[in-house]
Amino acid sequence: MGTDFMVGDDKGWTLDFDYQAWAEGKQFYVGDNLVFMYSEGVHNVLKVNGTGFQQCAGPAGTVALATGNDVVPLSTPGRKWYICGVTTHCAARNMKLAITVLPKTASPTPAPTAPEVSAAGGSIAPRFYALIMAIFGIIAAVIV
Repeated sequence: MGTDFMVGDDKGWTLDFDYQAWAEGKQFYVGDNLVFMYSEGVHNVLKVNGTGFQQCAGPAGTVALATGNDVVPLSTPGRKWYICGVTTHCAARNMKLAITVLPKTASPTPAPTAPEVSAAGGSIAPRFYALIMAIFGIIAAVIV
């Protein structure tokens, strides 16, 4: 299971926020999710390509995410671009985000653990000691 990144943290998906500064220093991996939070009907989210990002324009026929709580799974590595498609929100008010998604990292292999010794079949030392003591007791009884 990956990490859920709340885009913009407590500010959410809103006007006049520097989303590139927000993304700086974060590492996004395949399996993570972007969560776009905003007031429904006020903004939306469009996934675009690099040109669409620069021009603040989604390709014809692009369906916008518009629930106000949009979860975008990051399912493939590479560069990803998102904009708000409402009027001039992207071009004039900076509602755009570009990130790089890294391949999923392999989980580290757990270190081997020492085998457990059960109480029933555990060490032979106590049994051997008991045997020696029994033999010693018999010899002592015979000698006396």
